[in-house]
Amino acid sequence: MKIAVVQTASSHDKAANREKVAALVAEAVRGKPDLVVLPEAMMADFATEGGSVGDLAEPLDGEFVSALRKVALEHGTAIVAGMFERSCDEARPYNTLLAVGADGDLLGAYRKIHLYDAFGYRESDQLTAGDVAPVVVGIAGRKLGLMTCYDLRFPELSRALVDAGAEVLVVPAAWVRGPLKEHHWTTLLTARAIENTCYVAAAAQNGKKYCGLSQVIDPQGVAVAAVGEADGFAQAEISPERLADTRTRNPSLKNRRFTVAPR
Repeated sequence: MKIAVVQTASSHDKAANREKVAALVAEAVRGKPDLVVLPEAMMADFATEGGSVGDLAEPLDGEFVSALRKVALEHGTAIVAGMFERSCDEARPYNTLLAVGADGDLLGAYRKIHLYDAFGYRESDQLTAGDVAPVVVGIAGRKLGLMTCYDLRFPELSRALVDAGAEVLVVPAAWVRGPLKEHHWTTLLTARAIENTCYVAAAAQNGKKYCGLSQVIDPQGVAVAAVGEADGFAQAEISPERLADTRTRNPSLKNRRFTVAPR
């Protein structure tokens, strides 16, 4: 399986973002990936602090999802991307990841569980948290677990996804820049790969607000493909042989003595 992680920044212009998605996927599919991963909030960027994304939110059959399905079908590749999905609270939608298959079918939707109420910011003022449940989808014969940005700081979710069968953790993000934040990003991505002996495919927004540094990390914690700070994409092969060999030599999942149930 081949995965391409795409790095770019969205805006508040939803039509322009849909056009950008189409152009970015068209560029990434030159390498014939089975999956193209786009960043969190690709439908529209977050509002400024104190603002609201409620007016930007769409249902799962809205323009953004329809555009994703069309692009996936056109290029014969699966796509994962982030959007704001309407919830029962009009002012506080969900921060949702969509997984669309190469045939254009909607494979799954993950609503972000851990909202970014940290580093002086309160995502929960703008958004509603999703149910505490792992979401795993099947693409090109592999199982992929979905998580978003701040979720990365909570190893319980990644372990729940792996326990549910995930071989790859897919992590779209809009990781905010700041002192040591880039270090946290790369360290946590690597840790989630090593502790779960799985692949991690992370696609991040860049620009003035976000750090970029999109990458694919293998089960030994090695970054096998990466993008710096500029727009672009990187592609890597997901090897089931590498996964199996790592888990044979480092059977930490089997050696666990206890598990933690979700609250």
